[in-house]
Amino acid sequence: MVILFNVAGAETECKNLEKQTGEAGFYDDIDKAHGVLKQIKRLSGKCDAYAQLKRDWEDLNALVELAIECDDSGLIDEAEASFGHLSDRVDKMRLATLLSGPYDSNSCIITIHPGAGGTEAQDWAEMLFRMYTRWAERSGYGAETLDYLPGADGIGIKSVTIEVTGDMAYGYAKSEKGVHRLVRISPFDSSGRRHTSFAAVEVMPELDDEVEVNINPDDLRVDTYRASGAGGQHINKTASAIRITHLPTGVVVSCQSERSQKQNRDSAMKMIKAKLLEIAEREHEEKIENIKGIQKEIAWGSQIRSYVFHPYSMVKDHRTNFETGNVGAVMDGEIDGFINAFLNQQVKTGG
Repeated sequence: MVILFNVAGAETECKNLEKQTGEAGFYDDIDKAHGVLKQIKRLSGKCDAYAQLKRDWEDLNALVELAIECDDSGLIDEAEASFGHLSDRVDKMRLATLLSGPYDSNSCIITIHPGAGGTEAQDWAEMLFRMYTRWAERSGYGAETLDYLPGADGIGIKSVTIEVTGDMAYGYAKSEKGVHRLVRISPFDSSGRRHTSFAAVEVMPELDDEVEVNINPDDLRVDTYRASGAGGQHINKTASAIRITHLPTGVVVSCQSERSQKQNRDSAMKMIKAKLLEIAEREHEEKIENIKGIQKEIAWGSQIRSYVFHPYSMVKDHRTNFETGNVGAVMDGEIDGFINAFLNQQVKTGG
């Protein structure tokens, strides 16, 4: 059983961090203390999971030896089933160890924008919104809609932002960043013609308070408006929704999920902070663009994945060549195969 995880190193680091918590003045800096405690929880969780896998592996070996010694077909069947479950858990832990980026353990913010095409693209964006919400639920994550702008005539969406909360949410979801392409017979075309639609998915880590991003307040324009999404009577009675524009870059974020203007402003500032950090890091790595948040065009040639409903059923990722014919399952949130293929490719290529 091979696990890409330095258990001894993790245990040592965890013990050293635990020593820090007992030092005088540890809690004087609340943000720093929170970061240390979070790291302890993450490391101890991994160590405990590894220890449990090791115990289960030893139990399985004992079960196999007993099944062979007794020549008991029932025990053999039980051992085979146990091996299958254990293999799945090993694979999941192996993939989790690949998430070593600075923000991989964080929660994340997913924003979906339809491409050109009006109703078709807006409907496709809403389908992706449902797919990621279902994926979050299947993965045991929390999912909250921070901003929702419905499409024309109540069909589809013009944009939506989701907060996905839980350990390693960003590490897994970051593989979804890019343009997604849909090919299907349009339900909105009376002639029954085939249409191609595009939608862009942005994925940003939700940053902890200890991560510093210096933003000049004078560079921000803050607008208030009445929320347009679901939320009961209150949400439409007051101008509690917030839109923040970072003037130098043109980056715009909105939040309308909370009841108070202050809560929405705090959430919007988190999104601005995450977006600007992402852009700054990209500029530092590429040394090509000024910080303007330029994205690929949401159109032909830029897609990372294609979802084909007609003339055949297939979803294919163009980066990894991973594909499946079970389109219905994918649209119901079963996208772990694509995520795992992406993470494995990143390790092989050193990306």
